[in-house]
Amino acid sequence: MAKRLPAVFLGHGNPMQALVRNDYTEAWRRLGVDMPRPKAILAISAHWYGRGTAVTVATAPRTLHDFGGFPRELYEIQYPAPGDPELAASIQQLLAPLAVSLDDGWGLDHGAWSVLHHIYPDADIPVVQIRIDATKGPDQHFEIGRILAPLRDKGVLILGSGNTVHNLRMYAWGRPSQEPYDWAARFDNTIRELMQAGDFASVVHYEALGRDAALSIPTPEHYLPLLYVLGARQPGDGIRFPVSGIEGGAVSMLAVQVG
Repeated sequence: MAKRLPAVFLGHGNPMQALVRNDYTEAWRRLGVDMPRPKAILAISAHWYGRGTAVTVATAPRTLHDFGGFPRELYEIQYPAPGDPELAASIQQLLAPLAVSLDDGWGLDHGAWSVLHHIYPDADIPVVQIRIDATKGPDQHFEIGRILAPLRDKGVLILGSGNTVHNLRMYAWGRPSQEPYDWAARFDNTIRELMQAGDFASVVHYEALGRDAALSIPTPEHYLPLLYVLGARQPGDGIRFPVSGIEGGAVSMLAVQVG
C-alpha cells in the first residue's frame, strides 16, 4: 500500500502568484519537496463551479487561462501535466450513487495550475479535477470529501484551491501589502481556531458566523474546496498551517494541511 498522502487546501490568491517568488510561493514549493510524491493529484478548484459533479477524463488536459486583464507572460504559462482517466472512473464509482459526469472538455484552470506550477514544476504527475456542484450545500461538499478520503491511501494527493477569505470588491488591486480589513482578519483567525479545536461543524456551517462570514465569503466557491480537504481527514490526522497571510486586505492565503 502507498504511504498515505496528506490532503491540502491552498489559498491561491491572485493568478500573478504563478509568475513570482515570494513567501507564499516558496512555501508551496517546500510542500512539494516535503510531502511524499503522489501517484496522482485530485484538484478541487474554486474555478470549476457549476451545476452537477463532474471529473475530467482528458489524457492531456489543456491549460486554461480563465481570467482577463493580466500581463501576456501569464497567458504564456503552460502546465502540461497528463490526465488520468482511470482515476476519474474510480472517483465516479467511489461517489456512486451520486451522479458524476466524465468531462473531456475542461482542462486545468488557474486555481489548479497556478499553485501546481510551484509545487510540482515539472508537471509530470497526473492531475484530475472535480467540479464543485453549485446546487449542493456545504455539508454535502464535506461529505464528498469524506467519501474521497480513501484515495489518500492509494497515493492520491487531494488538493483544494480557493481562499478562506475572498472578497474581490474590497480587494486593494495593485497593493498586495494592504493591511487586512478587521472583518477579514477576524474571520480568517476564527476559521483557523475552529479547525485547531476540531469543530468542523462550525467550519462547514460558516454562514452562522454572521457579518464577518458574509463579508469574507460573499459567494461560496472559493471556500468550498476547504470542506473537501477537511472531509478527507482521517482519525489521528493533525492539522497544520504551512502558509498564512492576507493579500490586498481581503484575500486570505491561508493553507491547511491535513495529515
